[in-house]
Amino acid sequence: MTVTEEPQMEIGRDRRRKEDQRLITGRTRWTDNITLPGMLHLAMVRSPFAHAKIVNINVDEAKAAPNVVTVVTGKDLGEEQGSLPNAWPITPDQVTPPHPPVAIDRATFAGEIVAVVVARSAAEARDAAELVDVDYEELPAALDLKESAEDKVLAHPDLGTNKSALWVFDSADAGTGGNVEEAIAKAREDGIVLEREYRQQRLIPAFMEPRSTVVDPTGEQITMWSATQIPHILRFLLAAVLGVSEAKVRVIAPDVGGGFGGKLQTTPEEFITMVLARRLGKPVKYTETRSESMMAAHHGRDQWQKLTLAAEKDGTVTGFKVELLADLGSHVSLVGGGVPVLGAFMFNAIYKFPAYHFAVQTVLTNKAWTDAYRGAGRPEATFGIERMMTELAAELGVDPLEVREKNWIKHEEFPFTTVAGLEYDSGNYEAATALAKEHFGYDELRAEQKARRESKDPIQLGIGVSTFTEMCGLAPSRVLGSLDYGAGGWEHATVRMLATGKVEVVTGASAHGQGHETAFSQIVADRLGVAFEDVEVLHGDTMVAPKGLDTYGSRSLVVGGEALVRAADKVIEKAKPIAAHLLEASVDDIEFSAGRFGVRGTDQGLAMAEVALATFAAHNLPDGVEPSLDCDATYDPVNFNYPHGTHLCAMEVDTETGAVKMRKYTCVDDIGNVINPLIVAGQVHGGLVQGIAQALWEEAVYDDSGTLVSASFVDYLVPTAADTISFDVDHTTTPSLTNTLGTKGVGEAGTIASTPAVVNAVVDAIRQFGVNDVRMPCTPERVWKAINDGGGGDKTTEAAAPHFDDSGDTAIADGAPE
Repeated sequence: MTVTEEPQMEIGRDRRRKEDQRLITGRTRWTDNITLPGMLHLAMVRSPFAHAKIVNINVDEAKAAPNVVTVVTGKDLGEEQGSLPNAWPITPDQVTPPHPPVAIDRATFAGEIVAVVVARSAAEARDAAELVDVDYEELPAALDLKESAEDKVLAHPDLGTNKSALWVFDSADAGTGGNVEEAIAKAREDGIVLEREYRQQRLIPAFMEPRSTVVDPTGEQITMWSATQIPHILRFLLAAVLGVSEAKVRVIAPDVGGGFGGKLQTTPEEFITMVLARRLGKPVKYTETRSESMMAAHHGRDQWQKLTLAAEKDGTVTGFKVELLADLGSHVSLVGGGVPVLGAFMFNAIYKFPAYHFAVQTVLTNKAWTDAYRGAGRPEATFGIERMMTELAAELGVDPLEVREKNWIKHEEFPFTTVAGLEYDSGNYEAATALAKEHFGYDELRAEQKARRESKDPIQLGIGVSTFTEMCGLAPSRVLGSLDYGAGGWEHATVRMLATGKVEVVTGASAHGQGHETAFSQIVADRLGVAFEDVEVLHGDTMVAPKGLDTYGSRSLVVGGEALVRAADKVIEKAKPIAAHLLEASVDDIEFSAGRFGVRGTDQGLAMAEVALATFAAHNLPDGVEPSLDCDATYDPVNFNYPHGTHLCAMEVDTETGAVKMRKYTCVDDIGNVINPLIVAGQVHGGLVQGIAQALWEEAVYDDSGTLVSASFVDYLVPTAADTISFDVDHTTTPSLTNTLGTKGVGEAGTIASTPAVVNAVVDAIRQFGVNDVRMPCTPERVWKAINDGGGGDKTTEAAAPHFDDSGDTAIADGAPE
């Protein structure tokens, strides 16, 4: 008797990404690599002022420059250019200023486009743009978020207010919990009330590939290549806004060099390129410079958080109140107003809060507009609650893990309906935390911390804790509709069995670095029992994949992957009658396993490839059966899914200079069943660095006139590998109950939890000096000032005031060697 070995399963296997070979050998095709015959190039003339009336634009000299085809202004384009859409009006009375791609009579932030030069080369277009003479009348600018919320200076004087929308959730009104004001009042009498205010600084997505757009209007269709996360949504909105038949628009997202939410946008430059290509009847390209990208592509975060937490004296939380101010920038972008609303459902995090109130006031200012940035509302929420839980532990004098465990949802309590009204389907916070503590050496590091404090070591050790969960797989269409979001959340997939036995997979998810081609190949290979190498994944082209809702919100695997599973399962069911006919058996007796159709109780069988070839030939098919195995599936989840994890960070702080150094970082995430551990590790590592960067380095800074002074990598401090350490990453597994694969999202997990873990560690190191917060980023200057403004604690000697270099990166105590 011969024993046949079962083929190795692909799911759960470390597979190097299929995509990497072409990416790292330069055989990829970025949008800026595309060159078409007769192609023209654009350069944008941008306002140097945050707020100014456009008095006059003289384009004569620019038009006369070598090889300039034309120069256009907002007035030239008029209604032809349309107004950029806002897909998520969060309230019926939201104030939404018009958003022409090229400003017509007023510039509303430094970097806004006021004129466009069209020339035969990019260099000539840029040179001619310097010759456009714009006469501005500078106006007062609304720059400070708090002052703008009070309408001290109006970003859009014609609107009469900077307040765009007030969105409120209250657990008492929603019937999901108690009255938070009553909980706070009771805690003031016989419990604990903590009030804190935190700043979420403005960040820049800083993706690797600057945005680029090419439009060819010369064929039967208008074809746009764009470095975008959302080709399908872009196609729809171009057609809707510009009045073009959607059937006549094709959008291609070729290889896209990162996005992090920064390319989840319909941009002025995309609309301008489309309009001018149609007007001129020739292909047109625009590629931004890095400074343009940082100045005019959308930014992220930018909130003030006022938080009030009520608890009993034993640490049991009884109520949580969140009041936010969110800076929209100069316009309400595609989903910008909705980003803080996503956070509304996550401030309660992994905890069993009985009462909860959330309110966000979105505010217009004269800065670049904000929108989604990796995590989109959920990192902000996690930061707020995890800082507050650590503050509660400090108030009680207990370990920060103890107060979290007292309040979190126990694993046996799932599924659990939260105070924000969401149903968490699965989780095990105890297991993730226990494994994280073990990896981290938690007790040993606490002992070292105690010894350093007792010896008054100038280098103090801080230990930061952050737990998290997030709503991801941004999907349930009915839920999104209830929040007035302008689109659904379904995803579409097609699986095609080719005559050779190979498989073509078409997905509406559009990758920009996540590894879709690899992970989706693994899923389909296992499902159909074909070789991993025999699966080809097609995506990112609305002609090849006409249906889809693209990539963002950690949805590709849990929504798009589930659509693939369902399409593959349909292929199997569609093939069974053909296999039964060929094997002269009843369909009821046909079994499918490991890529082979067999007859129950016999050794008869046919491989999937044999059935595919027989279907293609169509010589011997059952009556009424079509000669095709291709199948489609569209999947719309009934719930989000909820990855979670525990992150632990050890930071060393030089109390004499404020310099901080990461000692150790451990994270244990529960993302359900893992398709490819190698890809997951990469996602987590990248997310960790972005979250840590917010805590320690990154900040978009405007001067008093509204000019972005961090518009290059000289001043905007994106970390390199040399700035970080090796992370200790592991995972536990609690399968999701909302999809067949049992998977949960992972793309944003590292970013969500790491920021509060780092800040909690920095504050923990210097809390003995009376410090309970350091505003991000925790630069040496800010840390040193916090220590010396905090009362001095147990310090035996006053540190000499350090002086700081211009970047704020280093601090040198006076008298110390430089």
